[in-house]
Parts: sequence; structure tokens; C-alpha cells
Amino acid sequence: MTNKELLYIEDALGHEQYFKTQCCESLSRMQDSELKALAQEVERQHKRIFQNFYDLL
Repeated sequence: MTNKELLYIEDALGHEQYFKTQCCESLSRMQDSELKALAQEVERQHKRIFQNFYDLL
């Protein structure tokens, strides 16, 4: 991989980690069960995306 590609993956990992963290923090404040379930699914998706990028390394 080129240095530019590695920087892209590093940036993508950071974004996915940020999105996952934001979902997790939002979950603790949610009252609506349907909205909470949706946010949990979004968090799981970002975890999977993060892991896929990480596995590339």
C-alpha cells in the first residue's frame, strides 16, 4: 500500500470510531425504544465497518 492509501485507511478508522462513539453516547440518553434499536443497529454497522478497515491492515 502507498502512504496515501494508509493515510486514507487511518482517516476512515478514525471516522468510524468517532461515529461508533457518538452512537454509544446517544444511546444512553434515548428514551424511545424504536429509536434506540435503530441507533444500536447503526452502532453495530460502524463497528463492522471499523473492523473491516482494520482487517485490511
